[in-house]
Amino acid sequence: MPADKLTVEDLLSFPALQLSVKAGVSGLGRSVSWAHVSELDDPTPWLLGAEILMTTGLAIPRTAAGQRRYLERLDDAGVSALALSAQLHMPVLHEAFFLAAEERGFPVLEVPLAVPFIAVSQEVAAAVQEDARHRLGAQLQVFGSLRWMVAEDLDTPTLLRRLERLSGYDVYLCTPQGRPLLPGVPTPGPGVLPASVDAAPTVPGGFVLPVPAPGGPAGFLVAYERQGAQPAGLAVVQHIATVAALRVAMVRSERETLRREGAETLAELLQEVLDPEAARRRLARHSIEGDTVLIVVRHTPDEALLACLEDHSHLLLTWGEDRYVLGAPELADTIGALPAVTAGMSRPFRPGAALKVAQREALWAVSKAGESGRPLVRYGADATGRWLSDDPAVLTALVDHVLGEVLRYDAEHDSQLLVSARTWMERDRRTETAATALHIHPNTLAYRLRRFGALSGRDLSSTGALTEVWLAIQAAGALGLTD
Repeated sequence: MPADKLTVEDLLSFPALQLSVKAGVSGLGRSVSWAHVSELDDPTPWLLGAEILMTTGLAIPRTAAGQRRYLERLDDAGVSALALSAQLHMPVLHEAFFLAAEERGFPVLEVPLAVPFIAVSQEVAAAVQEDARHRLGAQLQVFGSLRWMVAEDLDTPTLLRRLERLSGYDVYLCTPQGRPLLPGVPTPGPGVLPASVDAAPTVPGGFVLPVPAPGGPAGFLVAYERQGAQPAGLAVVQHIATVAALRVAMVRSERETLRREGAETLAELLQEVLDPEAARRRLARHSIEGDTVLIVVRHTPDEALLACLEDHSHLLLTWGEDRYVLGAPELADTIGALPAVTAGMSRPFRPGAALKVAQREALWAVSKAGESGRPLVRYGADATGRWLSDDPAVLTALVDHVLGEVLRYDAEHDSQLLVSARTWMERDRRTETAATALHIHPNTLAYRLRRFGALSGRDLSSTGALTEVWLAIQAAGALGLTD
Protein backbone atom coordinates (compact mmCIF):
# COMPACT_ATOMS: atom_id res chain seq x y z
CA MET A 1 0.00 0.00 0.00
CA PRO A 2 1.42 3.44 -0.97
CA ALA A 3 3.08 5.30 1.87
CA ASP A 4 1.06 8.50 1.21
CA LYS A 5 -2.27 6.74 1.71
CA LEU A 6 -4.08 7.43 5.01
CA THR A 7 -4.83 4.29 7.02
CA VAL A 8 -6.83 3.48 10.16
CA GLU A 9 -3.54 2.94 11.97
CA ASP A 10 -2.44 6.49 11.05
CA LEU A 11 -5.52 7.91 12.78
CA LEU A 12 -4.60 6.10 15.99
CA SER A 13 -1.34 8.07 16.04
CA PHE A 14 -3.12 11.47 15.97
CA PRO A 15 -2.89 12.69 19.63
CA ALA A 16 -5.89 15.01 19.40
CA LEU A 17 -8.28 12.21 18.48
CA GLN A 18 -7.42 9.86 21.40
CA LEU A 19 -8.81 6.86 19.50
CA SER A 20 -8.51 3.35 20.89
CA VAL A 21 -9.00 -0.08 19.28
CA LYS A 22 -11.74 -2.33 20.67
CA ALA A 23 -11.45 -5.14 18.04
CA GLY A 24 -10.17 -5.97 14.54
CA VAL A 25 -6.50 -5.05 15.02
CA SER A 26 -5.49 -7.04 11.93
CA GLY A 27 -7.39 -4.56 9.73
CA LEU A 28 -5.61 -1.39 10.84
CA GLY A 29 -3.86 -1.18 7.48
CA ARG A 30 -7.13 -0.39 5.71
CA SER A 31 -7.10 2.87 3.78
CA VAL A 32 -9.34 5.80 4.73
CA SER A 33 -10.78 8.31 2.29
CA TRP A 34 -13.43 10.01 4.46
CA ALA A 35 -15.08 10.10 7.88
CA HIS A 36 -18.88 10.09 8.01
CA VAL A 37 -21.56 10.07 10.73
CA SER A 38 -24.62 7.86 10.29
CA GLU A 39 -27.35 6.64 12.63
CA LEU A 40 -29.18 4.66 9.92
CA ASP A 41 -29.90 0.98 10.42
CA ASP A 42 -28.31 0.33 7.01
CA PRO A 43 -26.21 3.21 5.66
CA THR A 44 -24.47 1.08 2.99
CA PRO A 45 -26.51 2.32 -0.05
CA TRP A 46 -25.06 5.81 0.56
CA LEU A 47 -21.42 4.73 0.99
CA LEU A 48 -18.62 4.41 -1.56
CA GLY A 49 -16.15 2.44 0.54
CA ALA A 50 -13.01 3.34 2.53
CA GLU A 51 -15.01 5.47 5.03
CA ILE A 52 -14.63 5.67 8.79
CA LEU A 53 -18.25 5.35 9.88
CA MET A 54 -19.02 7.11 13.19
CA THR A 55 -22.10 6.47 15.36
CA THR A 56 -23.37 7.35 18.84
CA GLY A 57 -24.99 3.92 18.99
CA LEU A 58 -28.56 4.76 17.94
CA ALA A 59 -28.28 2.57 14.82
CA ILE A 60 -26.65 -0.41 16.48
CA PRO A 61 -29.08 -3.30 17.13
CA ARG A 62 -29.58 -4.58 20.67
CA THR A 63 -29.35 -8.31 19.90
CA ALA A 64 -26.16 -10.27 19.33
CA ALA A 65 -27.32 -11.57 15.93
CA GLY A 66 -28.41 -8.08 14.84
CA GLN A 67 -25.07 -6.54 15.87
CA ARG A 68 -23.16 -9.17 13.90
CA ARG A 69 -25.27 -8.57 10.77
CA TYR A 70 -24.78 -4.80 11.14
CA LEU A 71 -21.00 -5.16 11.25
CA GLU A 72 -20.92 -7.62 8.33
CA ARG A 73 -22.98 -5.25 6.16
CA LEU A 74 -20.51 -2.45 6.78
CA ASP A 75 -17.53 -4.66 6.02
CA ASP A 76 -19.14 -5.99 2.80
CA ALA A 77 -19.71 -2.38 1.67
CA GLY A 78 -16.00 -1.58 2.03
CA VAL A 79 -16.19 0.54 5.19
CA SER A 80 -12.69 0.89 6.64
CA ALA A 81 -13.63 1.01 10.34
CA LEU A 82 -16.50 1.65 12.75
CA ALA A 83 -15.92 4.43 15.32
CA LEU A 84 -18.16 4.26 18.40
CA SER A 85 -18.77 7.15 20.76
CA ALA A 86 -18.04 6.23 24.38
CA GLN A 87 -21.23 6.14 26.49
CA LEU A 88 -24.11 8.19 24.99
CA HIS A 89 -26.63 5.82 23.34
CA MET A 90 -24.35 2.82 22.97
CA PRO A 91 -26.09 -0.49 23.70
CA VAL A 92 -24.32 -3.38 25.36
CA LEU A 93 -22.01 -4.88 22.73
CA HIS A 94 -22.17 -8.67 22.65
CA GLU A 95 -19.28 -11.04 22.28
CA ALA A 96 -20.61 -12.09 18.84
CA PHE A 97 -20.06 -8.51 17.66
CA PHE A 98 -16.39 -8.51 18.67
CA LEU A 99 -15.83 -12.02 17.32
CA ALA A 100 -17.15 -10.93 13.93
CA ALA A 101 -14.77 -7.94 13.94
CA GLU A 102 -11.80 -10.19 14.72
CA GLU A 103 -12.78 -12.78 12.11
CA ARG A 104 -13.06 -10.17 9.38
CA GLY A 105 -10.19 -7.94 10.48
CA PHE A 106 -12.69 -5.06 10.72
CA PRO A 107 -11.43 -2.33 13.08
CA VAL A 108 -13.83 -1.17 15.80
CA LEU A 109 -12.62 2.08 17.39
CA GLU A 110 -13.80 4.06 20.39
CA VAL A 111 -13.98 7.86 20.34
CA PRO A 112 -13.81 9.56 23.78
CA LEU A 113 -16.88 11.59 24.71
CA ALA A 114 -14.67 14.70 24.86
CA VAL A 115 -13.73 14.38 21.16
CA PRO A 116 -16.52 15.56 18.83
CA PHE A 117 -17.05 13.64 15.63
CA ILE A 118 -16.37 16.81 13.64
CA ALA A 119 -12.80 16.75 14.93
CA VAL A 120 -12.32 13.28 13.45
CA SER A 121 -13.80 14.44 10.13
CA GLN A 122 -11.52 17.49 10.03
CA GLU A 123 -8.40 15.45 10.75
CA VAL A 124 -9.28 12.96 8.02
CA ALA A 125 -10.10 15.76 5.55
CA ALA A 126 -6.78 17.48 6.24
CA ALA A 127 -4.87 14.22 5.90
CA VAL A 128 -6.43 13.33 2.56
CA GLN A 129 -6.08 16.81 1.09
CA GLU A 130 -3.01 15.85 -0.89
CA ASP A 131 -4.80 12.79 -2.18
CA ALA A 132 -7.71 15.02 -3.21
CA ARG A 133 -5.33 17.20 -5.24
CA HIS A 134 -4.04 14.04 -6.93
CA ARG A 135 -7.58 12.97 -7.76
CA LEU A 136 -8.46 16.36 -9.22
CA GLY A 137 -5.33 16.29 -11.36
CA ALA A 138 -6.21 12.80 -12.56
CA GLN A 139 -9.72 13.97 -13.47
CA LEU A 140 -8.37 16.86 -15.53
CA GLN A 141 -5.97 14.56 -17.35
CA VAL A 142 -8.74 12.05 -18.07
CA PHE A 143 -10.70 14.90 -19.65
CA GLY A 144 -7.62 15.44 -21.80
CA SER A 145 -7.94 11.91 -23.14
CA LEU A 146 -10.66 13.17 -25.47
CA ARG A 147 -8.01 15.34 -27.12
CA TRP A 148 -5.71 12.31 -27.41
CA MET A 149 -8.36 10.38 -29.30
CA VAL A 150 -8.68 13.14 -31.88
CA ALA A 151 -5.17 14.60 -32.09
CA GLU A 152 -3.06 11.45 -31.71
CA ASP A 153 -5.50 8.91 -33.18
CA LEU A 154 -4.72 6.43 -30.41
CA ASP A 155 -6.00 2.90 -30.75
CA THR A 156 -8.24 1.59 -27.97
CA PRO A 157 -5.66 -0.48 -26.04
CA THR A 158 -3.13 2.38 -26.00
CA LEU A 159 -5.78 4.84 -24.82
CA LEU A 160 -6.90 2.54 -21.99
CA ARG A 161 -3.30 1.93 -20.86
CA ARG A 162 -2.78 5.70 -20.51
CA LEU A 163 -5.97 6.00 -18.49
CA GLU A 164 -4.85 3.13 -16.26
CA ARG A 165 -1.56 4.91 -15.49
CA LEU A 166 -3.40 8.14 -14.69
CA SER A 167 -6.11 6.60 -12.55
CA GLY A 168 -4.20 3.96 -10.59
CA TYR A 169 -6.66 1.23 -11.65
CA ASP A 170 -6.48 -1.82 -13.89
CA VAL A 171 -9.40 -1.43 -16.31
CA TYR A 172 -11.52 -4.18 -17.87
CA LEU A 173 -14.44 -3.91 -20.29
CA CYS A 174 -17.11 -6.37 -21.37
CA THR A 175 -20.61 -6.64 -22.82
CA PRO A 176 -23.53 -7.44 -20.48
CA GLN A 177 -22.93 -11.10 -21.45
CA GLY A 178 -19.24 -10.93 -20.47
CA ARG A 179 -17.84 -10.86 -24.03
CA PRO A 180 -15.17 -8.35 -25.19
CA LEU A 181 -16.64 -4.88 -25.62
CA LEU A 182 -13.72 -3.13 -27.34
CA PRO A 183 -10.90 -4.76 -29.31
CA GLY A 184 -7.68 -5.29 -27.37
CA VAL A 185 -9.20 -4.56 -23.92
CA PRO A 186 -9.34 -7.53 -21.51
CA THR A 187 -12.60 -8.74 -19.96
CA PRO A 188 -13.07 -9.15 -16.19
CA GLY A 189 -13.33 -12.48 -14.46
CA PRO A 190 -16.71 -14.19 -14.00
CA GLY A 191 -19.04 -13.23 -11.19
CA VAL A 192 -18.14 -9.54 -10.92
CA LEU A 193 -20.92 -8.08 -13.11
CA PRO A 194 -23.91 -6.67 -11.21
CA ALA A 195 -27.42 -8.06 -11.56
CA SER A 196 -28.73 -4.57 -12.35
CA VAL A 197 -27.33 -1.34 -13.80
CA ASP A 198 -28.68 0.40 -10.70
CA ALA A 199 -26.50 -1.67 -8.34
CA ALA A 200 -24.00 0.10 -6.08
CA PRO A 201 -20.72 0.74 -7.95
CA THR A 202 -18.40 -0.41 -5.18
CA VAL A 203 -16.90 -3.91 -5.24
CA PRO A 204 -13.98 -5.24 -3.19
CA GLY A 205 -10.86 -3.50 -4.46
CA GLY A 206 -12.55 -1.21 -6.97
CA PHE A 207 -15.67 -0.26 -8.89
CA VAL A 208 -18.06 -1.64 -11.53
CA LEU A 209 -19.89 0.92 -13.70
CA PRO A 210 -22.19 0.61 -16.74
CA VAL A 211 -20.89 1.95 -20.05
CA PRO A 212 -23.79 4.09 -21.31
CA ALA A 213 -25.20 3.75 -24.83
CA PRO A 214 -28.50 4.57 -26.58
CA GLY A 215 -31.15 2.00 -25.66
CA GLY A 216 -29.31 0.70 -22.59
CA PRO A 217 -25.76 0.07 -21.43
CA ALA A 218 -23.30 -1.27 -24.00
CA GLY A 219 -21.54 -3.16 -21.23
CA PHE A 220 -19.63 -2.66 -18.00
CA LEU A 221 -16.31 -1.16 -16.93
CA VAL A 222 -14.53 -2.86 -14.03
CA ALA A 223 -11.68 -0.99 -12.32
CA TYR A 224 -9.47 -2.62 -9.69
CA GLU A 225 -6.91 -0.70 -7.61
CA ARG A 226 -3.44 -1.44 -8.96
CA GLN A 227 -0.85 -2.69 -6.50
CA GLY A 228 1.56 0.11 -5.58
CA ALA A 229 -0.49 2.83 -7.33
CA GLN A 230 -2.50 5.71 -5.88
CA PRO A 231 -6.12 5.20 -7.02
CA ALA A 232 -7.87 8.39 -8.08
CA GLY A 233 -11.38 7.46 -6.90
CA LEU A 234 -14.87 6.91 -8.26
CA ALA A 235 -15.18 10.23 -10.12
CA VAL A 236 -12.18 9.40 -12.29
CA VAL A 237 -13.49 5.88 -12.97
CA GLN A 238 -16.83 7.45 -14.01
CA HIS A 239 -14.96 9.68 -16.48
CA ILE A 240 -13.14 6.61 -17.87
CA ALA A 241 -16.52 4.91 -18.37
CA THR A 242 -17.64 7.97 -20.34
CA VAL A 243 -14.50 7.79 -22.50
CA ALA A 244 -15.19 4.09 -23.07
CA ALA A 245 -18.76 4.93 -24.11
CA LEU A 246 -17.47 7.44 -26.67
CA ARG A 247 -15.02 4.85 -27.97
CA VAL A 248 -17.80 2.27 -28.28
CA ALA A 249 -19.91 4.78 -30.24
CA MET A 250 -16.96 5.50 -32.55
CA VAL A 251 -16.28 1.80 -33.13
CA ARG A 252 -19.94 1.10 -33.84
CA SER A 253 -20.08 4.01 -36.28
CA GLU A 254 -16.93 2.78 -38.04
CA ARG A 255 -18.34 -0.74 -38.27
CA GLU A 256 -21.61 0.52 -39.69
CA THR A 257 -19.74 2.61 -42.27
CA LEU A 258 -17.62 -0.39 -43.24
CA ARG A 259 -20.74 -2.56 -43.44
CA ARG A 260 -22.41 -0.13 -45.85
CA GLU A 261 -19.25 0.19 -47.92
CA GLY A 262 -18.93 -3.60 -47.93
CA ALA A 263 -22.48 -4.05 -49.18
CA GLU A 264 -21.85 -1.53 -51.99
CA THR A 265 -18.58 -3.28 -52.91
CA LEU A 266 -20.23 -6.72 -53.01
CA ALA A 267 -23.08 -5.38 -55.17
CA GLU A 268 -20.56 -3.91 -57.62
CA LEU A 269 -18.58 -7.17 -57.66
CA LEU A 270 -21.73 -9.14 -58.47
CA GLN A 271 -22.55 -6.69 -61.26
CA GLU A 272 -18.92 -6.89 -62.49
CA VAL A 273 -18.45 -3.11 -62.64
CA LEU A 274 -15.12 -3.16 -60.73
CA ASP A 275 -11.82 -3.96 -62.38
CA PRO A 276 -9.77 -6.65 -60.57
CA GLU A 277 -7.20 -4.25 -59.08
CA ALA A 278 -9.86 -1.88 -57.71
CA ALA A 279 -11.71 -4.90 -56.32
CA ARG A 280 -8.58 -6.15 -54.54
CA ARG A 281 -8.02 -2.71 -52.98
CA ARG A 282 -11.61 -2.57 -51.76
CA LEU A 283 -11.40 -6.08 -50.26
CA ALA A 284 -8.06 -5.32 -48.58
CA ARG A 285 -9.75 -2.41 -46.77
CA HIS A 286 -12.04 -5.02 -45.24
CA SER A 287 -9.09 -7.33 -44.43
CA ILE A 288 -10.19 -9.87 -47.05
CA GLU A 289 -7.16 -11.44 -48.71
CA GLY A 290 -6.21 -14.93 -49.85
CA ASP A 291 -8.76 -17.57 -50.87
CA THR A 292 -12.31 -16.22 -50.80
CA VAL A 293 -15.77 -17.76 -51.12
CA LEU A 294 -19.30 -16.50 -51.76
CA ILE A 295 -22.04 -17.88 -49.50
CA VAL A 296 -25.78 -17.44 -50.04
CA VAL A 297 -27.78 -17.67 -46.79
CA ARG A 298 -31.52 -18.24 -46.38
CA HIS A 299 -33.98 -18.71 -43.49
CA THR A 300 -31.78 -17.03 -40.86
CA PRO A 301 -32.67 -13.86 -38.89
CA ASP A 302 -30.36 -10.93 -39.60
CA GLU A 303 -29.49 -10.60 -35.89
CA ALA A 304 -28.19 -14.17 -35.70
CA LEU A 305 -26.21 -13.83 -38.93
CA LEU A 306 -24.63 -10.52 -37.89
CA ALA A 307 -23.69 -11.95 -34.48
CA CYS A 308 -21.91 -14.96 -35.99
CA LEU A 309 -20.04 -12.77 -38.50
CA GLU A 310 -18.99 -10.16 -35.93
CA ASP A 311 -15.48 -11.54 -35.38
CA HIS A 312 -14.78 -12.38 -39.04
CA SER A 313 -13.74 -10.20 -41.98
CA HIS A 314 -16.60 -10.24 -44.48
CA LEU A 315 -18.87 -8.37 -46.87
CA LEU A 316 -22.63 -8.74 -46.45
CA LEU A 317 -25.36 -7.84 -48.95
CA THR A 318 -29.12 -8.35 -48.76
CA TRP A 319 -30.50 -9.26 -52.18
CA GLY A 320 -34.21 -10.02 -52.10
CA GLU A 321 -34.71 -12.79 -49.55
CA ASP A 322 -31.10 -13.93 -49.82
CA ARG A 323 -28.08 -12.78 -47.81
CA TYR A 324 -24.82 -12.82 -49.77
CA VAL A 325 -21.67 -13.19 -47.65
CA LEU A 326 -18.15 -12.89 -49.07
CA GLY A 327 -15.16 -13.89 -46.95
CA ALA A 328 -12.69 -16.63 -46.09
CA PRO A 329 -13.70 -20.32 -46.53
CA GLU A 330 -13.74 -20.74 -42.73
CA LEU A 331 -16.97 -18.71 -42.68
CA ALA A 332 -18.80 -21.80 -43.92
CA ASP A 333 -18.34 -23.60 -40.59
CA THR A 334 -19.51 -20.54 -38.65
CA ILE A 335 -22.61 -19.99 -40.79
CA GLY A 336 -23.38 -23.71 -41.04
CA ALA A 337 -23.61 -23.88 -37.24
CA LEU A 338 -26.53 -21.41 -37.12
CA PRO A 339 -29.87 -22.96 -36.13
CA ALA A 340 -32.26 -23.82 -39.01
CA VAL A 341 -29.96 -22.20 -41.59
CA THR A 342 -29.99 -22.97 -45.31
CA ALA A 343 -26.77 -21.92 -47.05
CA GLY A 344 -24.70 -22.68 -50.13
CA MET A 345 -21.02 -21.94 -50.73
CA SER A 346 -19.11 -21.45 -53.96
CA ARG A 347 -15.69 -22.87 -54.65
CA PRO A 348 -12.78 -20.70 -53.42
CA PHE A 349 -11.48 -17.97 -55.74
CA ARG A 350 -8.90 -15.22 -55.56
CA PRO A 351 -9.89 -11.69 -54.43
CA GLY A 352 -10.77 -9.49 -57.40
CA ALA A 353 -12.07 -12.35 -59.55
CA ALA A 354 -15.45 -11.95 -61.28
CA LEU A 355 -18.33 -13.29 -59.19
CA LYS A 356 -20.77 -14.48 -61.85
CA VAL A 357 -19.54 -18.07 -61.69
CA ALA A 358 -19.27 -17.99 -57.89
CA GLN A 359 -22.80 -16.60 -57.66
CA ARG A 360 -24.19 -19.43 -59.83
CA GLU A 361 -22.30 -21.98 -57.74
CA ALA A 362 -23.55 -20.56 -54.43
CA LEU A 363 -27.15 -20.36 -55.67
CA TRP A 364 -26.99 -23.95 -56.92
CA ALA A 365 -25.50 -25.08 -53.59
CA VAL A 366 -28.14 -23.27 -51.49
CA SER A 367 -30.92 -24.85 -53.55
CA LYS A 368 -29.35 -28.26 -52.89
CA ALA A 369 -29.20 -27.45 -49.20
CA GLY A 370 -32.91 -26.62 -49.23
CA GLU A 371 -33.78 -29.84 -51.04
CA SER A 372 -31.63 -32.08 -48.85
CA GLY A 373 -32.34 -30.42 -45.51
CA ARG A 374 -28.63 -29.93 -44.87
CA PRO A 375 -27.63 -26.60 -43.25
CA LEU A 376 -24.88 -25.86 -45.79
CA VAL A 377 -23.78 -27.36 -49.11
CA ARG A 378 -20.40 -26.66 -50.69
CA TYR A 379 -20.39 -26.49 -54.47
CA GLY A 380 -18.12 -29.16 -55.95
CA ALA A 381 -18.41 -31.45 -52.96
CA ASP A 382 -20.61 -33.85 -54.95
CA ALA A 383 -19.09 -36.71 -56.91
CA THR A 384 -20.01 -35.45 -60.41
CA GLY A 385 -20.09 -31.67 -60.14
CA ARG A 386 -16.30 -31.47 -60.06
CA TRP A 387 -16.18 -32.68 -63.69
CA LEU A 388 -18.22 -29.75 -64.97
CA SER A 389 -16.48 -26.94 -66.81
CA ASP A 390 -16.11 -23.47 -65.28
CA ASP A 391 -16.96 -21.92 -68.65
CA PRO A 392 -20.63 -20.79 -68.75
CA ALA A 393 -20.62 -21.21 -72.54
CA VAL A 394 -19.66 -24.88 -72.23
CA LEU A 395 -22.32 -25.44 -69.55
CA THR A 396 -24.96 -23.72 -71.67
CA ALA A 397 -24.10 -25.89 -74.67
CA LEU A 398 -24.39 -29.07 -72.56
CA VAL A 399 -27.76 -28.04 -71.13
CA ASP A 400 -29.16 -27.05 -74.53
CA HIS A 401 -27.93 -30.26 -76.19
CA VAL A 402 -29.36 -32.63 -73.57
CA LEU A 403 -32.20 -30.74 -71.90
CA GLY A 404 -33.21 -28.08 -74.42
CA GLU A 405 -36.44 -29.74 -75.54
CA VAL A 406 -37.40 -30.59 -71.95
CA LEU A 407 -36.85 -27.00 -70.77
CA ARG A 408 -38.89 -25.60 -73.63
CA TYR A 409 -41.71 -28.06 -72.98
CA ASP A 410 -41.75 -27.21 -69.25
CA ALA A 411 -41.87 -23.49 -70.07
CA GLU A 412 -44.72 -23.86 -72.58
CA HIS A 413 -46.85 -26.27 -70.55
CA ASP A 414 -45.92 -25.24 -66.99
CA SER A 415 -44.97 -28.87 -66.37
CA GLN A 416 -42.41 -30.34 -63.99
CA LEU A 417 -40.53 -32.85 -66.15
CA LEU A 418 -37.01 -31.61 -65.32
CA VAL A 419 -37.75 -31.26 -61.58
CA SER A 420 -39.26 -34.74 -61.54
CA ALA A 421 -36.26 -36.33 -63.26
CA ARG A 422 -33.82 -34.50 -61.02
CA THR A 423 -35.68 -35.52 -57.83
CA TRP A 424 -35.81 -39.13 -59.03
CA MET A 425 -32.04 -39.19 -59.70
CA GLU A 426 -31.22 -37.45 -56.41
CA ARG A 427 -33.03 -40.25 -54.62
CA ASP A 428 -31.07 -42.93 -56.43
CA ARG A 429 -33.94 -43.68 -58.88
CA ARG A 430 -36.28 -44.90 -56.13
CA THR A 431 -39.64 -44.08 -57.68
CA GLU A 432 -41.83 -44.25 -54.57
CA THR A 433 -39.41 -42.14 -52.48
CA ALA A 434 -39.14 -39.52 -55.23
CA ALA A 435 -42.91 -39.46 -55.75
CA THR A 436 -43.43 -38.82 -52.04
CA ALA A 437 -40.98 -35.92 -52.17
CA LEU A 438 -42.85 -34.49 -55.18
CA HIS A 439 -46.27 -35.10 -53.59
CA ILE A 440 -47.49 -37.08 -56.63
CA HIS A 441 -48.52 -40.69 -57.31
CA PRO A 442 -45.72 -43.08 -58.42
CA ASN A 443 -47.62 -43.71 -61.68
CA THR A 444 -47.61 -39.96 -62.38
CA LEU A 445 -43.85 -39.87 -61.85
CA ALA A 446 -43.36 -42.90 -64.14
CA TYR A 447 -45.32 -41.08 -66.88
CA ARG A 448 -43.21 -37.92 -66.44
CA LEU A 449 -39.98 -39.91 -66.70
CA ARG A 450 -41.15 -41.53 -69.92
CA ARG A 451 -42.10 -38.13 -71.32
CA PHE A 452 -38.71 -36.73 -70.24
CA GLY A 453 -36.89 -39.56 -72.02
CA ALA A 454 -38.86 -39.03 -75.20
CA LEU A 455 -38.23 -35.27 -75.32
CA SER A 456 -34.53 -35.53 -74.43
CA GLY A 457 -33.96 -38.50 -76.71
CA ARG A 458 -32.29 -40.39 -73.84
CA ASP A 459 -33.20 -43.79 -72.50
CA LEU A 460 -32.96 -43.45 -68.73
CA SER A 461 -32.40 -47.18 -68.35
CA SER A 462 -29.05 -46.73 -70.15
CA THR A 463 -26.02 -46.01 -67.95
CA GLY A 464 -24.46 -43.73 -70.55
CA ALA A 465 -27.63 -41.74 -71.14
CA LEU A 466 -28.27 -41.49 -67.40
CA THR A 467 -24.78 -40.09 -66.80
CA GLU A 468 -25.17 -37.53 -69.56
CA VAL A 469 -28.55 -36.40 -68.25
CA TRP A 470 -27.25 -36.12 -64.66
CA LEU A 471 -24.30 -33.95 -65.73
CA ALA A 472 -26.63 -31.76 -67.78
CA ILE A 473 -28.94 -31.34 -64.76
CA GLN A 474 -25.92 -30.31 -62.62
CA ALA A 475 -24.93 -27.81 -65.31
CA ALA A 476 -28.46 -26.39 -65.39
CA GLY A 477 -28.28 -25.92 -61.63
CA ALA A 478 -24.92 -24.15 -61.91
CA LEU A 479 -26.45 -21.80 -64.49
CA GLY A 480 -29.45 -21.11 -62.24
CA LEU A 481 -31.92 -22.70 -64.67
CA THR A 482 -33.54 -25.01 -62.11
CA ASP A 483 -35.51 -24.18 -58.97
